[in-house]
Amino acid sequence: MSEVVVEDRGPVRWIILNRPEVMNAITGRMLGELNDALKSADDTDSVRVVVLTGAGRGFCSGLDLKQAAAGEGIGGSGLASAGARHHSTREICTVTLQRMDKPVIGAINGVAAGYGLDLALGCDIRLMSDRASLMPGFTRRGVIPESGGTWYLPRLLGWAKACEVAMLGETLNAEASVSYGLANKAVPADEFEAEVTAWAEKIAANAPLAVTEMKRLFRHGLTQDFESHSHHVLMSLLNLFRSNDFKEGVQSFVERRPPVFNGD
Repeated sequence: MSEVVVEDRGPVRWIILNRPEVMNAITGRMLGELNDALKSADDTDSVRVVVLTGAGRGFCSGLDLKQAAAGEGIGGSGLASAGARHHSTREICTVTLQRMDKPVIGAINGVAAGYGLDLALGCDIRLMSDRASLMPGFTRRGVIPESGGTWYLPRLLGWAKACEVAMLGETLNAEASVSYGLANKAVPADEFEAEVTAWAEKIAANAPLAVTEMKRLFRHGLTQDFESHSHHVLMSLLNLFRSNDFKEGVQSFVERRPPVFNGD
């Protein structure tokens, strides 16, 4: 059985972590399948939006602590005794997620802990079931947010709030996550999938070239000064002016009808 399931629902690709019996705790196999699924989604023209979620009651509970305690899997004793080596981040899922141009909605259906929290933070939009929670308990396990948390939290929350969340390590329910700015919206559990679908389909109906270019510019803007970024934006805008999507956007406005974008 695949540990990551991929489903295309029109222009929206759902990527589902699939170890529900352990709240989708990570394994090496799962991370490999997830990395491939993320890259494939980003490279597939028919996909306009990606939804990342978990099967069953959890989003992702992070490291499989039972495996680690038994000296097996990720975090097992074999890692500590393996000696020095080069560790590449090139094919780490959270790095791939950050490189993606397609918009990614994190559908946080349950617990997001450890690595699962870092995965959630790497999504562009986070919608949470009112039964879900974020668990930044890294310091309670003697580790750090190893896959993006130390980069995302200060940028999303500011320095002091990032320290509060990460160093206290207290669980945040959906309401608190929205209040902190870590989630966009908390949704009743029985309405959750329908609400995620509605958000994804609204984004998918917009001009895909503009959506992906906007995401690229947001990403580049994190490391650019304002003047350099303004130049970058202008070059992107001039390119979009030549697209059929722009023509369709203008024509549909004039004709007072919904636009139909083809991504060219």
